[in-house]
Amino acid sequence: MSDRLVFFGELLIRLTAPGNELLMQSPSFALHVGGAEANVAIGLAHLGHDCAMVGRVPDNALGRGAVAAVRGAGVDCAAVASGPGRMGLYFLSVGAGLRASEIVYDRAGSSFAASGAADYDWDALLAGAGLLHLSGITSALGARSAEAALAAARTAKRLGVPVSFDGNYRAMLWEAWDSDPRAILSELIGAADILFGNHRDLSLVLGREFSGDGADRRREAAEAGFAAFPNLCLIASTARHTATADHHRIAARVDLRASAHQTDEVDVTGIVDRIGAGDAFAAGVLHAWRTGGDARAMAETGLALTCLKHSLPGDASRFGAADIAAFHAGGLDVRR
Repeated sequence: MSDRLVFFGELLIRLTAPGNELLMQSPSFALHVGGAEANVAIGLAHLGHDCAMVGRVPDNALGRGAVAAVRGAGVDCAAVASGPGRMGLYFLSVGAGLRASEIVYDRAGSSFAASGAADYDWDALLAGAGLLHLSGITSALGARSAEAALAAARTAKRLGVPVSFDGNYRAMLWEAWDSDPRAILSELIGAADILFGNHRDLSLVLGREFSGDGADRRREAAEAGFAAFPNLCLIASTARHTATADHHRIAARVDLRASAHQTDEVDVTGIVDRIGAGDAFAAGVLHAWRTGGDARAMAETGLALTCLKHSLPGDASRFGAADIAAFHAGGLDVRR
């Protein structure tokens, strides 16, 4: 496979209330740059992969600053162009104890959401690529971005470029326009080799519920997904139990057509920032997949990165192979 990994999605600026304050409690915010697909790209870049971002931002200080931040994290942004519209924003109040975190989106009319399939030369962008990564958030933003995502997936499939797809179902985004999420997501999953999603995502696209609980239900859903989507060869997911806002228990699972591996739960306490943890998981799974790991290696590497991400402010994982090894070794003393 080619070493170049291509990511298509919206760059976002995140404005976070200080500490554990509520939004607008005090007149200041911490700024971070992210976005579902960019977060995966940054995570993989820190693990040594050649990652390239495709998208649109406005030609102003916000757009240029967002591109500079992602480029500074090691991701090639030559294919992030400027276009009419505004920069997508979101605001975060970090929860604590029994108060959950809260997000307010402000991304309607963004340059990325206004771009469509004709704005991207996918044959050129995907020539020689080793992977295309997409998420359901892009297709949920509106008819134009949905068509752009579908065009990317169709081109990748025609060119023989593997596709990874993270369902990332956001009901409020889909409900904001005259959408058909089941049809659109079904086509995107149909083009995918790798799906990041669980039994709920598969229930949505297959129009059926799955019986049982825990690992049995996830395997039943995975087998139904493999049967419905012949191109699909890997399904990865996490299971999260939330005790308090800063104490979660997380397990990871990877299903292949002939086998599966589910990790034990890990207690994640003292959570600093859980935003982007799913993207960190995707980066870990894709890293192990790209380096020849089996189902166990993919699940455990994904779990390591998602747990580590909870310790880091911002949207993306910035950990390397040594950090993953240290996580598995279990040493928590100062590393000197």
